[in-house]
Amino acid sequence: MHRLTSKKYLRIAGIVLGVLVLIGVIAGYVAYTKRSALLQKAIYKATAKAKRDHNLDVKIGSAQFTGLSTVAFHDITVVPFQRDTLFHINDLSVSVKLMPLVLGEVKLSDVILKDGFLSLISKNGVRNFDFLFRKKKDSTSTKSTSGLNEFADNLINEVLYKIPDNLDLRNFRITFADDSNQVKLMARKARIYDGDLTSTIEVNDRESVWHFAGKMHPSDKEIDVKLYADGKKVELPLIEKKFKLKFNFDTLTTRLNKVEHGSNETQVYTYCSVKNLLVNHPALSARDVVVPDGSIDANVFVGDKYVALDSSSVIHLKKLNIHPYLKYKIRPVKMYTLKVHTDWQDAQDFFDSFPQGLFESLEGIQVAGKLRYNAHLFLDTSNPDDVQFESGLAKQDFRILKFGKVDLGRLNREFVYTPYEKGKPMPPRTIGPSNPNYTPITEISPNLRYAVMTAEDPSFLTNNGFVQESLRKSIAEDFKEKRFKRGGSTISMQLVKNAFLVRQKTLTRKFEEILIVWLIQNGRIMTKDRMLEVYFNIIEWGRNIYGIGEASRYYFAKSPAELTLGESIYLASIVPNPKNGLYAFEPDGSLRYRLHGYFRLIGNLMAKRGWTQPDSSAYGFYSVRLKESLRPKMPITDTAAVDSLLQNNPDDEGAGGMMLPGEAQQTKEEDRPGFFKRLFGGGKKDSTDRKKEALADSADAAKKRERDAKREQKRLDKERRKELRERGLL
Repeated sequence: MHRLTSKKYLRIAGIVLGVLVLIGVIAGYVAYTKRSALLQKAIYKATAKAKRDHNLDVKIGSAQFTGLSTVAFHDITVVPFQRDTLFHINDLSVSVKLMPLVLGEVKLSDVILKDGFLSLISKNGVRNFDFLFRKKKDSTSTKSTSGLNEFADNLINEVLYKIPDNLDLRNFRITFADDSNQVKLMARKARIYDGDLTSTIEVNDRESVWHFAGKMHPSDKEIDVKLYADGKKVELPLIEKKFKLKFNFDTLTTRLNKVEHGSNETQVYTYCSVKNLLVNHPALSARDVVVPDGSIDANVFVGDKYVALDSSSVIHLKKLNIHPYLKYKIRPVKMYTLKVHTDWQDAQDFFDSFPQGLFESLEGIQVAGKLRYNAHLFLDTSNPDDVQFESGLAKQDFRILKFGKVDLGRLNREFVYTPYEKGKPMPPRTIGPSNPNYTPITEISPNLRYAVMTAEDPSFLTNNGFVQESLRKSIAEDFKEKRFKRGGSTISMQLVKNAFLVRQKTLTRKFEEILIVWLIQNGRIMTKDRMLEVYFNIIEWGRNIYGIGEASRYYFAKSPAELTLGESIYLASIVPNPKNGLYAFEPDGSLRYRLHGYFRLIGNLMAKRGWTQPDSSAYGFYSVRLKESLRPKMPITDTAAVDSLLQNNPDDEGAGGMMLPGEAQQTKEEDRPGFFKRLFGGGKKDSTDRKKEALADSADAAKKRERDAKREQKRLDKERRKELRERGLL
């Protein structure tokens, strides 16, 4: 009985399967006979959508099936409305995979493309590809219903599905032209067969020939491709022309290892390496920076509200392994997180791994011991003032065996210093006893030493060359201003900048400055007293005035040992903008009142540290007198212009006792009698009347100047305190 029942069920299953097969055959036959009509209907919908959504005129000469799942197109043209032709292909044959198609996914199997071009044109502000940047009207609703996780997964699939398993491309040209540049790429051939990729691409009429080669398995989400050129580097002249960025390399390799998609996160595991990468940009470095061999295992994790470079990623620079972590969170507010660390590594390997040209003065340095670096940055854009920042290079038994290209120990001996102005060398100065203006630290007034440290670096005697709090506040200020406004430089950093580095403001120079300061501090190359002594004798104090010996005699006809507290605070005030120092004085040689608040501020800070006695009379402000030969010959009338000069640091030519524009000519248009005054008797007055009016006007003007001075003083006091707080000095 049981056997008969089983046979019954098998017969029923066979009948059902037969019916399903018959239905499938009938459906397939109907679809096959109707497929040409369905194809034309699909083409009509696609061209109408391109016209409606993107204002593109898409024309197809002919389209027909040449196999079960293969469509051949001829003479395809895409022209944006009132723009130059964007795209054209003579012959295109496309085959899709049947099983994914049954499941509703279009996955390319074979593509054959012959004779076509893609032309990107941007002339006089008109682009034939600007439709790419237009947002769809319903984009907001789409964004609100799906996070970055789903978007990333869909994007990856869309890209990979558009890469065919097999490709045969011949004579396809890509051009870009704007008002001043043009780039042409001609793909003579590109082929993917059984996962192997080969190609030949001519750049700018065979200026160079590029090759993409490697493995392509898009179905398995595995890609391993390298780019190189015949007999030369891969160069990108368009980038250099448009952005002044010199960028080239021998070989670039990129690999997609795997993609994993979960409900909360899409994980993309990639690898990228480069041989002999060369980078140069005016903001980066004055020299070419070369990375002979670099690579990164970049594991990118995309969540619903964030994109992150995971901490499992590793940057390889020769023998140096760096572990980065980056995270950008977009909701509910934008947040940035950066962490970088290395394991304990041999100190020599650490320095040898730096890219060539990055730290010119340190090239060839020999060291011993071990080093480890850690850094952390967290920035909440809704509250940038609370930015978190830490950075430190730890050491074990570290010592310097031999200096590199620049002898860092030369500051312990007499040396020749050549200052630069606008990139041009000035007359050299000898920093040492053979220079009559050279002043040992013991012969510099303590008033000046403490005033300058208070204004520039209060913790100089105890810090290790850096003030983390000052750097943290500089990051917050730079973020709010959207530019590099403050650098957080200590006296140690200013000394290194003046003594060892060129004046170009580049990113690599700043990093080199920081590293040299660390070496001086941790290599015990100089004592604090020696650093301060060289600092006072090397920095600029005015136009072509270098060293405190020259400065004290130039301004006050005194030796540095004789400087009073007021004179010292004044000299400290001009360190940031030394060329404008003379604008601080009135014609009688006294200080302009705008500095009164600065004196009280610096003096009070000095008193809190025990560096001077508390003083209610502005710490010597009223006793400062400029040397008589430097005093301006005429009164300064345009006080606003002078305040601007004192606050800023222009590279002008007028200073050093020269009269300001408008000083010699005090007659104003409003002082002259006009036509109506002369006509109705208001043009002339006797001497008594004129004297009375002059006295009245003078009294009113004096009161007004006093009120303006008080308001200005309050404003300047606030600015001074804010500036010192931002620099971490308050």
